[in-house]
Amino acid sequence: MKREYEEFKVRINGLVAMAQKVPEDGWTMQDGSPWPGNNVRDHPGMIQVFLGHNGVHDVEGHELPRLVYVSREKRPGFDHHKKAGAMNSLVRVSAIISNAPYMLNVDCDHYINNSKALREAMCFMMDPTSGKKICYVQFPQRFDGIDRHDRYSNRNVVFFDINMKGLDGIQGPIYVGTGCVFRRQALYGYDAPVKKKPPGRTCNCLPRWCCCCFRSKKKNKKSKSKSNEKKKSKEASKQIHALENIEEGIEGIDNEKSALMPQIKFEKKFGQSSVFIAATLMEDGGVPKGASSASLLKEAIHVISCGYEDKTEWGKEIGWIYGSVTEDILTGFKMHCHGWRSVYCMPKVPAFKGSAPINLSDRLHQVLRWALGSVEILLSRHCPIWYGYGCGLKWLERFSYINSVVYPLTSIPLIAYCTLPAVCLLTGKFIVPAISNYASIIFMALFISIAATGILEMQWGGVGIHDWWRNEQFWVIGGASSHLFALFQGLLKVLAGVNTNFTVTSKAADDGGFSELYLFKWTSLLIPPMTLLIINIIGVVVGISDAINNGYETWGPLFGKLFFALWVIVHLYPFLKGLLGKQDRLPTIIVVWSILLASVLTLLWVRINPFVSKRWHCFRNLRVEL
Repeated sequence: MKREYEEFKVRINGLVAMAQKVPEDGWTMQDGSPWPGNNVRDHPGMIQVFLGHNGVHDVEGHELPRLVYVSREKRPGFDHHKKAGAMNSLVRVSAIISNAPYMLNVDCDHYINNSKALREAMCFMMDPTSGKKICYVQFPQRFDGIDRHDRYSNRNVVFFDINMKGLDGIQGPIYVGTGCVFRRQALYGYDAPVKKKPPGRTCNCLPRWCCCCFRSKKKNKKSKSKSNEKKKSKEASKQIHALENIEEGIEGIDNEKSALMPQIKFEKKFGQSSVFIAATLMEDGGVPKGASSASLLKEAIHVISCGYEDKTEWGKEIGWIYGSVTEDILTGFKMHCHGWRSVYCMPKVPAFKGSAPINLSDRLHQVLRWALGSVEILLSRHCPIWYGYGCGLKWLERFSYINSVVYPLTSIPLIAYCTLPAVCLLTGKFIVPAISNYASIIFMALFISIAATGILEMQWGGVGIHDWWRNEQFWVIGGASSHLFALFQGLLKVLAGVNTNFTVTSKAADDGGFSELYLFKWTSLLIPPMTLLIINIIGVVVGISDAINNGYETWGPLFGKLFFALWVIVHLYPFLKGLLGKQDRLPTIIVVWSILLASVLTLLWVRINPFVSKRWHCFRNLRVEL
């Protein structure tokens, strides 16, 4: 088996190497004609069915699932909405070709590590009591190729093992973009099914055998049964009418205007495809009978054209929502607003595994993209602060979504707090004023409660102190760099219309040596953390030198200032190691920019020193003149 696997691996690697060598004239088809996809930015929609309805069977005689290659139409001048647009195209094509009631979303840099985990997701979806209200089952993200110490907190276990598990007790976890099983009907913008309440009495008389109660109950039951029958008959008539239109369209018979009138609302919502509209009405999935494969493929090509989504609700109320580079948060938020619930599934064997950016610059750019998407949502109409009231979104779930979009704003106070210890050491003043004993007791009680909460969360989520500390360190590093840049870029994009380029984050190579961990890539995101690091180191040196010159009386107040400065330096230590790499020296460009910025800030502080009174300034100037 090992020999066969190695031979299979050699064949796959050979195909990959051959595919990377693009011919000068581009790829050609089997008949010698040029492949339409040679120009990746300008080509028609393409669909290739490898395994169709009459697919091949495995060794045990089971029919293999469908395997279809889809490439949506790309034309210059059209906004294709990146990943969200691609996912919506796949939703429409799959609805026409197979129309399965459940879908699995896995990114291209992830793979299935535990195939049995999908059965666990189906157990939630097909639960007879609460399964109908579940829109998706989210699995945690696990990664390969991360260094042993997880220097840049790529595992993110605090979020996946604590925060997401906590959300599972409210209305469910947020959608994180991969490793998720969806209910197809939830992506179509439908509301979650409402649980029927048992009928109650209509009067306040005590005996249950009261005639008025009995009669009213009978009347209510009869009226409810009649209304339910009417609703079911209407839904059935809609589905039958849509299917009839499909069959007529397939056979080439022109439909009359009166027959198309009921579909106008569906076309404004889903687009002008009767086949796809009929598929949305099939809750249990399935392909309409009587439709030929050729007609279905023709319709599938139509739904991935550039102009199909024009004047429809795709990307607004249906499918993956547009308007942010983090379309996953928006998509899950819209589903929860429709009253759906999500579930967090954590099997012992990870369901999916992927690769993560272990390089410092790539990791910061990844965090920048996430934070930029949060800022875009914060400044959009879909902001959870003011969107979705009066719907099925619970208040605690709303707070979690608000927390997921406002966190880039914390970069400003974070940078201020990281700068204050150096200011205290450079000026000899302590920023925190003297407080009373009562206030100090309240402060200590709050501090102890926060620490106790953190410890309980770690014990409950099974997170070790090392993972927690790495998460705290990178929160400071990312907050001082990526979150700050994302805040300004988001303001420029929303208010001034200045668009930022989206780049796919490069991931770690499977070479086993962590070579990219020590690779230095210049980016402006490195300047703010390095400036904070240099300012605090200078502050520590100045504070200790001043204490040595002034005697032992100044050592007591110095320890408090040194503690906060060293606390900042310790948090930024992984950042310093990332800059050093394998060599024990900093890149020259980082040193020059950081020292220049630190010098400017120091001179500016000396010029406007707020801790020295104007009288002392006049006396000092007079002494200098004398």
